[in-house]
Amino acid sequence: MEILEILGYFGALIIGVVLGLIGGGGSILTVPVLVYLMAINPVTATAYSLFVVGTSSLVGALRNIPKKLIDFRTAIVFAIPAFVAVYLTRKFLVPAIPAEIFTVFDFTVTKNIGIMLFFAIIMVIASISMIREKDNGRNVEEEKVTYNYPLIILEGVVVGLLTGIVGAGGGFLIIPALVLMAKLPMKKAVATSLLIIAVKSLIGFIGDVENMDIDWVFLLIFTGISIAGIWLGVYLNNFINGKKLKKGFGWFVLLMGIYIIWSELY
Repeated sequence: MEILEILGYFGALIIGVVLGLIGGGGSILTVPVLVYLMAINPVTATAYSLFVVGTSSLVGALRNIPKKLIDFRTAIVFAIPAFVAVYLTRKFLVPAIPAEIFTVFDFTVTKNIGIMLFFAIIMVIASISMIREKDNGRNVEEEKVTYNYPLIILEGVVVGLLTGIVGAGGGFLIIPALVLMAKLPMKKAVATSLLIIAVKSLIGFIGDVENMDIDWVFLLIFTGISIAGIWLGVYLNNFINGKKLKKGFGWFVLLMGIYIIWSELY
């Protein structure tokens, strides 16, 4: 086993640990780990990422059901347009992207480069969201849960489209939407987002099963290591300040996003 492959499996563990520690964000590391450490094609990597993210999020969601932290009504309203969008994106849009998208001077933006650049932009946006996140002190727990259905459905479609293209969970988009548009308390928003991410990611992955050959042995091993990382992260959460860690992780994601842009362009 080569050193990069060992680092890749270690990366799977870190993805899970981050998910367990801060409840999100770790999934955005999945595609870079698969592409740069495991040498997997970006299109295949985004497909594998959907499975890893979906399965890991499902484990987290199942842990929250007994605690009654999941708002199933909101999850259904959000998840239906999201999983329809992600399935259609993986089934039809991603395969339809041409091998060479466009050429600027002597530089040709291929399908693989385009996906990685788009993914890097999403990483930068997500990192800024994590770095700038503040506790506004609102007692959201006492607010009545309300539903802005048109906006929730629209957000679901947008998140599904982004998830389908880059293979990330999109928690940094879903959680604010649930807090602002459904007035969910933060703890419920985080727990509900895990269920939404699980459903839309796994259904999106079905679109890939129909389009490509899947290395199930590798994928199940990688996912299993990531799930083990979640349990380790949940345990470490007793000793580590999650909010401070989230800001630090945000800076790491920002630097990684910038690195991906640089490496793909130069």
